Amino acid sequence: MKFIDEARIRVFGGDGGNGACAFLREKYRPMGGPSGGDGGRGGCVWAVASSHMTTLQDYRFKREIKADRGGDGQGKGKHGRAAGDIELPLPLGSIIRDLDSGQVVGDLVADGQRVLLAGGGDGGRGNARFATPTNQAPRRADHGGQGEQHSLEFELRLLADAGIIGLPNAGKSSLLSRLSAARPRIADYPFTTLVPTLGVVAVAEEASFVMADIPGLIEGAHQGHGLGTQFLRHVDRAALLVHMVDASGRDAEQVMVDFDTVNGELRGFAERLANRPQVVVVNKTDLPDAAELLPALRRLFAERNIAFEAISAATGEGCARLAAVIWEQVRQQRGDNAERQAMHD
Repeated sequence: MKFIDEARIRVFGGDGGNGACAFLREKYRPMGGPSGGDGGRGGCVWAVASSHMTTLQDYRFKREIKADRGGDGQGKGKHGRAAGDIELPLPLGSIIRDLDSGQVVGDLVADGQRVLLAGGGDGGRGNARFATPTNQAPRRADHGGQGEQHSLEFELRLLADAGIIGLPNAGKSSLLSRLSAARPRIADYPFTTLVPTLGVVAVAEEASFVMADIPGLIEGAHQGHGLGTQFLRHVDRAALLVHMVDASGRDAEQVMVDFDTVNGELRGFAERLANRPQVVVVNKTDLPDAAELLPALRRLFAERNIAFEAISAATGEGCARLAAVIWEQVRQQRGDNAERQAMHD
């Protein structure tokens, strides 16, 4: 299935049914009075977060969703039926934005979470509702109310505790494959990863976190080069960034340039992303030229008060320690977020 992380759609709530204008006429009650029933309410359109969905593929060609109209009222006090609601399942991490106002109307982060997209119209009142002591034969009945209409954009931003970032071919997919059961496509050329991939990393029996492998960033990514803006938004929710740099085939200064390039793209996309906690990972230390760079890299990163983990995603060297370091940072971020939420509540 193709990974689709954007969709646009127009939703229509159902119109309410019309109220009835009727009078009771029975054998022994020839002047039985007004008996028009109310119209039924129109159907609503809801978004429902579903952990079983991973993309917005279902909405790629589905441009309009219309709920049914409510039933009309009838004589003898019979009310029209209420129309059924429509539920649109969306992946966790979906943001719903009104295209006309630009406002975010929903952010789906919990399984089963519901957001009203378009309300149905109220049913019209039948003439029985208007009877009074002074007007015992009203001939008034209301039309059903119109359902709401909205043009919406669905945008998927993956929910992950940690997002792996770096230039193309830095070894991000290899790391995710090494630490989790995810099997992203891996090859020795840039842009092997074209869509984000999620994997669950188990550190201990009750200690695990979700990690996202994001396609490689290039210079100008925050301006859309190499689909950069589409990729960057998938790490926007991550509490922690795992920043991988390739230490093979370059000198220490070039590695630092690579590191600064990616951070510059984060800052260009959103300052909050540039300020997100990072675990820096120097990869491919199984190669002799990369291993020789480690002392120089430790000095250069130390000058910036940055610690890094040296690993080989290919052989697994250092990966167990890295997983423990990431878990400790994720655990700390979860605690900070829970504390902030408690203070807010």
